[in-house]
Amino acid sequence: MWKKITVWIVLIVIILIFLGTGVYQVGPSEVALIKTFGKYTHSTGPGMHYHLPYPIQSHVIVDVETIRKEEIGFRTIESRSGVSYRTIPEESLMLTGDGNIISVEVAVQYKIKDPVKFAFNIINGKNIVRFTTESVLRERVAVRNIDDVLTVERDKIAIETAEEVQKILDEYESGILINKVYLQEVAPPDQVVEAFDDVNNAKQDKERFINEANRYANDIVPKAEGEAEQILRKAEAYAKEKILEAEGETNRFLSVLKEYEIAPDITMKRLLIEKLEEVFSNTKNVFVLDDSGALKLLDVNELIGGGTK
Repeated sequence: MWKKITVWIVLIVIILIFLGTGVYQVGPSEVALIKTFGKYTHSTGPGMHYHLPYPIQSHVIVDVETIRKEEIGFRTIESRSGVSYRTIPEESLMLTGDGNIISVEVAVQYKIKDPVKFAFNIINGKNIVRFTTESVLRERVAVRNIDDVLTVERDKIAIETAEEVQKILDEYESGILINKVYLQEVAPPDQVVEAFDDVNNAKQDKERFINEANRYANDIVPKAEGEAEQILRKAEAYAKEKILEAEGETNRFLSVLKEYEIAPDITMKRLLIEKLEEVFSNTKNVFVLDDSGALKLLDVNELIGGGTK
């Protein structure tokens, strides 16, 4: 009698334990995907739930709210002493379009937008995100020169990478949504940092010399142009002055010529007298040696006065 009761009690406990395996709990940021005989049938939200025991029904829990992160080119190491980072050269070293090697460390943030696709269409979503991002990033770096990757093109590379990775993941029907791709560190490899710094310093010196030359040119050219303009204006004024003088002399000569044609003797004497007046205007006495060898003194004022009467 007691044996039968004990058997029934054990059997009931086993059945209760078996039925109890269908109880499950879903967290606040999670959803549960219920499978019946291995095929997805429906989903349940946060809270306590129950489904028929395995192998009739089973469930898969997927976190759809938490932002996940993948690191490419480095790993974050957490320890009691704090957080540190370790570079992974085989992931970080990439070839640029101008034949240089550069170290690029990238972080990818993503979340699950379709838990059904994420759980049943792909095997390892973490690796898919990592390998797809690394492949696209290498392609984006390979079409740019090293200076652009280090400076002005960093943000553009990150945006292009995020867009292309999302496109590929959608083609895979992975159910993954890329939130952000950001280039955490972009730098030359440690082996060439010193040489790279020398190149950058040379480029900076070149820019500095160019700027100094431009400043000197901006200072000296306006001055030279001003001086040239001043010389040109003086030359033009001198030319006009000489032209006017020549025109005046021409007009005076023509008027004298006209008078000469009318009265040659009178005009000739007048011209001689005007010239004598011009020559002796500042002279009071003139000594003249005549044919006999005698030295005579002439009063110029009296001579000129007598000639004009």
